[in-house]
Amino acid sequence: MIAALDRLFHLTANGTTVRTEILAGVTTFLTMAYIIFVQPAILSGTLFGIQTGMDFGAVMTATCVAAALATVIMALYARYPIAQAPGMGENFFFVFSVLPAAAAAGFAQPWKVGLGVVLVAGLLFMLISIVGVREMIIDAVSPSLKNGIAVGIGFFITFIGFQNARLILPSAGTCVRLNPQFASPDMIVFFFGLILTAALHVRRVHGSILWGILASCLLAVLLKLTIPHLPPAITETGLVRESMLMTRFQIAGHLTALPPSMSSTFMQMDLVQACSLTMLPFIIIFLFMDVFDTMGTLIGVGEQAGFIVNNKLPRARQALLSDATGTVIGACCGTSTVTSFIESAAGVEQGGRTGLVGLVVAALFLLALFFSPIVAMIGSYAPITAPALVVVGFMMMQNLRKIDWNDYSEAVPAFLIALGIPLAYSIADGLAFGFITYPIIKVLSGRMRDIRWPMVVVCVILLMYFVMIRS
Repeated sequence: MIAALDRLFHLTANGTTVRTEILAGVTTFLTMAYIIFVQPAILSGTLFGIQTGMDFGAVMTATCVAAALATVIMALYARYPIAQAPGMGENFFFVFSVLPAAAAAGFAQPWKVGLGVVLVAGLLFMLISIVGVREMIIDAVSPSLKNGIAVGIGFFITFIGFQNARLILPSAGTCVRLNPQFASPDMIVFFFGLILTAALHVRRVHGSILWGILASCLLAVLLKLTIPHLPPAITETGLVRESMLMTRFQIAGHLTALPPSMSSTFMQMDLVQACSLTMLPFIIIFLFMDVFDTMGTLIGVGEQAGFIVNNKLPRARQALLSDATGTVIGACCGTSTVTSFIESAAGVEQGGRTGLVGLVVAALFLLALFFSPIVAMIGSYAPITAPALVVVGFMMMQNLRKIDWNDYSEAVPAFLIALGIPLAYSIADGLAFGFITYPIIKVLSGRMRDIRWPMVVVCVILLMYFVMIRS
């Protein structure tokens, strides 16, 4: 068995083992398991107190099935340790932009039109992947920009980790601020997990991130059992904020549960109305978001894992086509755009280097349908998994030293990407900062020979996109 896996995934050649790949797969899954419950809560509207027409249970099953199938394709076809699932950002855009537009256009079932929009965008995504357009763009990105993307994603997932743990809170005056409630259970669980994970990592303990997650979960259970009730915290503005441990974290009452049917969302796309002129801009936006989100994730994780050789990502076309196929599968199952998850960096940091990681993640997504109480217990309480994101973000900072800081025409666009991704709260928009400024700075500084023509085309397309569609 082990020999067969070695031949299939070239484990020895990649300096890894079956045990390491399994640990990496479990780690990746746990850091992204929240999507199993967040995705249906968003698409069904229950997270916002509205009704979109999509059934919560059906979307949950569709999310797991689509994530598993898409990840298997990435694992076997592209052979990368990159997991796929419905993307955060695209799901909010689906609910708050696509569905209202479809309803305003008079379409009877907006959510079916929305799924049709996702499917058409996915098919276009497959087309440009097959002809090699996206691969050419990736190869045209300079090494400094590639490392800037990795750094930006590192900042981004660290920021997400801080937010998930409520260490960083929103503020009307300054956008964000530090949570002063350091003695709250949420902060205790988060810092316990962060310090333990970092210490285990320093001591080179295999599976340090996974052990940190499990230890944090155990601490959360103990706190939940020993603290019967906590008084709400009063914020500076007089608002009441209760601990997530009290309001969200629920100790699993059962180990198993039967998965709900996804028959109500399976193959329910309305392609005729999705292809109307009204919905065309949304197809373009979904295509843009998916293309550049995926590109950023592949480059960021590729740099982190050392996959990029001579400024090229091997098997880039297979990886991109796998991602595009995932979007099509997701729309058919009944969920929004499926894309490569940046949380895959957590598994890479644990030593995952091959598609075997993806097979483990895919198996866990399917198992989660039957063990949803356990997954819900870990995935629904963000302070448990937030330390993993922070540690991985820290590790991705190593790419800072690979940026050519002596060449401002390279360093400035890379810097804009690195800061743009977290500040725009979007990988795609952050990439746009650098991809637009890179060729312009090169031209104005007399360095036109450094520009490869795909970067010029991307610059023009992005400018048109922001001026004509996003403005």
